[in-house]
Amino acid sequence: MHFERLVIEAGSNTFTLDLHPRLTVIGGVGRIEREGLITELIGSLGAGRDGVHVELVSDSGGRFAIFRPRQAAHRVIDVDGAADVTAEFSDPDGRIDLLGRANLDTRSAREVMRFGQVDLVTTHERDRLVQQLAQVNQNELWVAAEALRLAQRRLDEEAAAVGSTAEDAEVIERIEERHAAFEASQAQLEKFRKYTFIISALAAIGVVPAVLTLGLIAAGPLMLIAAASTLVSIVMWRKNERAHAAEEEALAAAGAQSYLGFHLQRVNGLLSSDQARKRLMQASEEHREALKRWQVIAGDVELSWTLAHRSDIAAAVRLRQDVVSLGMVSTGAETAEGDRAAALAHAVVNRLNQLRTLGPGGESFPALLDEPFAAVEESLRPSLVELLVRSSQHQQIVLFTESEAICQWARLEAMTGAIGLVEPRVTAAADEVVHLPL
Repeated sequence: MHFERLVIEAGSNTFTLDLHPRLTVIGGVGRIEREGLITELIGSLGAGRDGVHVELVSDSGGRFAIFRPRQAAHRVIDVDGAADVTAEFSDPDGRIDLLGRANLDTRSAREVMRFGQVDLVTTHERDRLVQQLAQVNQNELWVAAEALRLAQRRLDEEAAAVGSTAEDAEVIERIEERHAAFEASQAQLEKFRKYTFIISALAAIGVVPAVLTLGLIAAGPLMLIAAASTLVSIVMWRKNERAHAAEEEALAAAGAQSYLGFHLQRVNGLLSSDQARKRLMQASEEHREALKRWQVIAGDVELSWTLAHRSDIAAAVRLRQDVVSLGMVSTGAETAEGDRAAALAHAVVNRLNQLRTLGPGGESFPALLDEPFAAVEESLRPSLVELLVRSSQHQQIVLFTESEAICQWARLEAMTGAIGLVEPRVTAAADEVVHLPL
């Protein structure tokens, strides 16, 4: 729905505000005035106070006038049908409350309908992730997503085929790696033990003739050789013990006492079926490679979250393309300014989308933008306003601003009838009806 006219009776004065069905720019109003107008517009949709009247048009084209005269019953009139339809819009207490029909009160309606500077710069985690994924090459993103999804499925199927789980594959692989390292360490230790034994034996045998021939001084080098070989043997032994401890640690984490016991207890027939074990290991390797590729492209965003928000990401990509077409960024490489422009546009469009189906039956609600671009760079403001013009094809937008640049733009656009412009003017007599025309 959208506003056509707001009428406020204040004593002997009557304030009338006409609004464009798409985009209305209300310029030159300060913070206090903006707060008052936003409060009255939102309040006119609620139970309302006496003396506040509003004319509305539904999304289906029906025109209605809500009259709230002082000291008289409030009524809703179907303008085109010239019929009193108050009963259709009244709640069980007899109040005319359009906000209540959308499960809103004035406070919650203000939070969602009013969109200001703070709302624009506030970035939620969901928006951050969507923007992050919208910036990457979409072909690469979805190819990597499909590859990871298929790798995950294959890993689950291979694990299920051997009575295991995908997590077991990682455990098995870790244990296999550490067991292989332990076996290699053992082989190396045995090799060095053999060599050091021979060297030590030869050195010991050579000590006696060396002493008899050359004296005690000749025994020194041979004893050093024997000591060095023994030291090397000790170092290799300690390395082997560390490899053994690493294997035992991996086995303990899997709840097994030994390498053989692990296969017998955790994988059942896996030990006897070498082919099944190899398939599971291969699936695990493919999954790891697909995950690495995914993380290079998507960072720390989970695949399941990405797939669940694919439509949001696609919408963000289209929005970034609109941002480029509006001249907010160049068509070249992504820049910090381009990222900021896309984030700002995404924040605006998200709020508008929220309002587009807020009412009962998916009825749209007007968006009240309270000087949202005050902190935005001058170079980006015109394109953001153009974005509002595009978005207003689907719902009514009211933009409150003190920006003279935006007002100048609005004066030119209003001449074409595409938007409406309301600027305050000095009025005279107290009993005069005050009109703020388009």
